[in-house]
Amino acid sequence: MDDSAPVTGPTPGAPAAGEDGPITVFLLDDHEVVRKGIADILGTQPDLVVVGEAATAAEALARIPAVRPRVAILDAQLPDGNGIDVCRDIRSAHPEVRCLILTSFDDNDAIFAAVMAGASGYLLKQVRGAAIVDAVRQVAAGRSLLDPSVTERLLTKLREPAPATPNDPIEYLTDREREVLDLIAEGLTNREISRRLDIAEKTVKNYVSAVLAKLGLRSRTQAALYGAERRPH
Repeated sequence: MDDSAPVTGPTPGAPAAGEDGPITVFLLDDHEVVRKGIADILGTQPDLVVVGEAATAAEALARIPAVRPRVAILDAQLPDGNGIDVCRDIRSAHPEVRCLILTSFDDNDAIFAAVMAGASGYLLKQVRGAAIVDAVRQVAAGRSLLDPSVTERLLTKLREPAPATPNDPIEYLTDREREVLDLIAEGLTNREISRRLDIAEKTVKNYVSAVLAKLGLRSRTQAALYGAERRPH
């Protein structure tokens, strides 16, 4: 995340804290350095205050209802799930909590899933610090926000007719997802897959999550068995 842009005070026209006090924010990310970076950025603003943090989906689901933030910034991919599912669960039980998905994984399906889960915004981690501050204020004010670089792709997906449902679930997988499935079937770890495909390990986690979701599987072991059964003998 690029937070090099100086953030020294409220942006022109920024909403005041108002009678309800500062905008309260909850941070969910499995990397402490990311949480600290965002907290430091938000901490420079008099109308924003971080009221809680979590590193896993389970922690977030337990802590968010207790602190009831106005805005929850949720990492899309986590060790025990994903921020999109957290968003869906929190919005279902506490619709007053506005969710902002923050991720380094730029994927059309993830964007669509985030919006369908009730997220108010979706920002890539490459965004500057000032944009995060503005995004928190925007969603706290009840506005929907999408990073400009992904808005057009989302609109394109919404305009596309629904594809025919394939008879074989594996047809849902992209070529890269099939590669990942094959390597899981070989018994490779995420780190080994990342080296084999020359992609980031966290990106591999995203692909594994997508494979499980599309195939209706619950675990990596099931994926390995599924992939092994389909490999030519």
